[in-house]
Amino acid sequence: MEPKTIGFALCGSFCTFARVHPEIERLTEAGYRVIPIMSEAACGTDTRFGAAEEHRARIERATGNPIISTIAGAEPIGPKGLLDALVIAPCTGNTLAKLAAGIADTPVTLAAKSHLRNGRPLLIAVSTNDALAAAAKNIGALQNYKHIYFVPYKQDAPEEKPNSAVADFTLLPRALELALEGRQMQPVLL
Repeated sequence: MEPKTIGFALCGSFCTFARVHPEIERLTEAGYRVIPIMSEAACGTDTRFGAAEEHRARIERATGNPIISTIAGAEPIGPKGLLDALVIAPCTGNTLAKLAAGIADTPVTLAAKSHLRNGRPLLIAVSTNDALAAAAKNIGALQNYKHIYFVPYKQDAPEEKPNSAVADFTLLPRALELALEGRQMQPVLL
């Protein structure tokens, strides 16, 4: 049986990259063919959470595939039916808003739009400081869309950041299995 091909897109929630890298590695170890995709910010910004080149090198080493980091690179995903599923982890509030509004002006959002045209699953792993504020309406809208699934998420620091929520990235492989079956992992809110 041919291995499933999974697009794995990262947005600029840099503080979660250390938790996302092991999940990319787990997916490849589980036999998935992983195609990495990064937003311009995620691909090219050095932060206190690491140098962009280090993140890119680790992702390409883990997947054995070059990163798609341009709109032109993401466009063929849908027309060529390249992916069985697409994961966005971490998915920022900015990307949530664009997805909910149908805006496809980054490699990640265009990959999602292009992929969804085929009726295949999109799995979102939220990481945003305004999940329970401005981003809440976008999360709600996306949870209502066909073929869109969420990695279960929870408040990550309710005393310091009461509106912030982040996915439990360790649940990503199981959430992906279920999304490939057309099922949402439960509970969504941890």
